[in-house]
Amino acid sequence: MGIKTHSKKRARPPLIPPPVGGFAPQSPYAIIEVRMEINISIDKGFDGCPAKRWLEGIARQVLEAQGAGAEVEVGLLIATQERVKELNRDYLGEDAPTDVLAFSVREEGDGLPFIHPPDGRLHLGEVIIAYPQAVIQADEHRHPVKKELAILIIHGLLHLLGYDHDEPDSERRMRAREAELLSYVEGGLK
Repeated sequence: MGIKTHSKKRARPPLIPPPVGGFAPQSPYAIIEVRMEINISIDKGFDGCPAKRWLEGIARQVLEAQGAGAEVEVGLLIATQERVKELNRDYLGEDAPTDVLAFSVREEGDGLPFIHPPDGRLHLGEVIIAYPQAVIQADEHRHPVKKELAILIIHGLLHLLGYDHDEPDSERRMRAREAELLSYVEGGLK
């Protein structure tokens, strides 16, 4: 089994519900300008790590499927196990390795409000994935590392969009949505 994932606790329901019925443009010529900003960083030294373009494509598909909107910004960091463990300890009080962390800029944490830049974007936060742990979990589950990375990207983004797994009902909803989104992006996992 994989290592337990973490995010800050939430008491409120998801801010962006799953889309119902999909998108149906008013005209066959409708054009939608999508200006999502997905900032990808990869720590050095990961042989076999997918390209930034692939990682961005998975994140973009998930955000679009969730109806996050065109004016959204998120960060995705592919990091070392040590770096993720340190962040887990320093910010979440868990001195243990983990596979993915999600830090939302929209959460109430220390009581101080986060001041959003006046750019009109919905700043979601950061998803941080421990690449070595993703490789271990892919081997344990006998599937490609790309599939494991997609699972972790989906999981982290859902946390940023308000999903959680701290109660049985919310965990069932989150796991079901993860499975739907994985099925949606699986064509790009090759």
